[in-house]
Amino acid sequence: MRSIRLMPAATGVAAALAIALTATACGPTETPAADKPADTTATATASPAAGDAGAALADGLDKLKKHGVDIDKWKNGEWKNWDRSTWLREAEDFVNPVIDGLWDTERMQSAKSPDPTVETQATGGGSDPVPRPVTAQREKTPYHRNAAPVGKIFFDSPKGHMVCSGTIVKDPRRPGKSNLVWTAGHCVHAGKQGGWYRNITFVPAFNDLGKSPSALRNAQPHQVYPYGQYWADWAVTSGEWIRNGGTNQAWPYDYAVLHVQPQKGRKSLEETVGAALPMDFSAPAPAQTGTVGAWGYPAAPPYNGVIMHKCLDRATRYTTAPATPTMYRIGCTMTGGSSGGGWFRVLPNGKTALVSNTSIGPAGRNGWLAGPQLGKGAKAAHEMVSKKFAR
Repeated sequence: MRSIRLMPAATGVAAALAIALTATACGPTETPAADKPADTTATATASPAAGDAGAALADGLDKLKKHGVDIDKWKNGEWKNWDRSTWLREAEDFVNPVIDGLWDTERMQSAKSPDPTVETQATGGGSDPVPRPVTAQREKTPYHRNAAPVGKIFFDSPKGHMVCSGTIVKDPRRPGKSNLVWTAGHCVHAGKQGGWYRNITFVPAFNDLGKSPSALRNAQPHQVYPYGQYWADWAVTSGEWIRNGGTNQAWPYDYAVLHVQPQKGRKSLEETVGAALPMDFSAPAPAQTGTVGAWGYPAAPPYNGVIMHKCLDRATRYTTAPATPTMYRIGCTMTGGSSGGGWFRVLPNGKTALVSNTSIGPAGRNGWLAGPQLGKGAKAAHEMVSKKFAR
C-alpha cells in the first residue's frame, strides 16, 4: 500500500460550523458558508500495540478462536460466511480483526448503502407535519479544511460491501487524542435479523477534493483517504437495537460508537485529523434544538456516494411506534449512505456539538431524515467505550 500524505490539521472547523448553523436559521435551504466540527478528545489503542495492524489482527483472531472460529479459515475468507448459527450478535461478541489492504479504492467505490438506511417506512402517532424538503448542498472542498471530522464508514454485510457515514467525537478520558467515531446502530449491527458486521473501517474526509466517481478511480491514495484508514477494534450500540433493530420499536435507539485504530502508524484519530466534536446528551426537545445541520455521504440515487453533502433545518417531532421515544426530523434530500452521519447544533455556550445521527427517512421518495434523541442510553454507550480504553 502506498504511503499516505497527512493533510494539515483542521483548525477552526467548529467555529465555521457554528456560523453555518446560525447563518441559516432563517433560511434552511440557503447554502452555509462554512462547515464542520473541531475540538478535543481522546482514547487510544486496544490490542497489544495500537497502530500495529499485525498485532491487531492477531488479537482479533485470538478473540475469534475463543468463539470456536477456525483462525486459518477466517484469514482466508471465512468472514464471508454469514451462517446465522455462527454470526456473532451479542454486545460482548464484537470482533473486527484488521485485514491489511482490504479496502482499496475500487472496493470502496463498490460499496452500497445498507437497505435499512432510508428505505424503511416508519409510522407512528405524535409526529409533527412532514417538513418541506431541503435540498442537500455539496460540502466545500477540500473536506479536510471544512469538515475534517466527517467521513465514511465501510463494512461488509451478507449483501456485500456497504457504506455509511460517521463523525469523530471527543473522548472525555483522552483529551486531544480521541479514537471515537459516532454513527448509526444499523451501520455496525444487523439488529434483530443478524449480528455484528465485519471489516468495519472509518475514512475521515473521504474523497478530499470531491472528485467524480470516474476521476476518483485514478486518484492518488491521499486524495481518497487523506488521513488514512481507521479500523474499529470495538463497537457499542444500544441493547434495543441488538434485540429489535430493523423494527419500528428500535429506530429511536439507532446509534453506535466505535473505537478505532489507525491501520498505519500510532497517532490517535483526533491528533491526526486535528478535530473532534463534543457530544450533547441533553436530548433537548425538537423545538429547543435551534437550527440543526446533518452531514454525510448520500449514496443512493440521485447521489453517487463519493461527495459529502449537508442539510440545515429546524427539527420537528417524529415517532415511529406507540410508546417509543420521540425522534428528531428535518427536511433533507440526502439518501442511503448518509446514515450514521452526525447532526450538529450550537449549544447555549456557543460550542457546536453532535446531538443526533441520521437513522431513517421516507420509503419511496426523499425529502426528510429522522434521527434519535441522544439521552442517558447513548451517553452510557459513549462512556462504556471511553472507559474500556482509558489508561
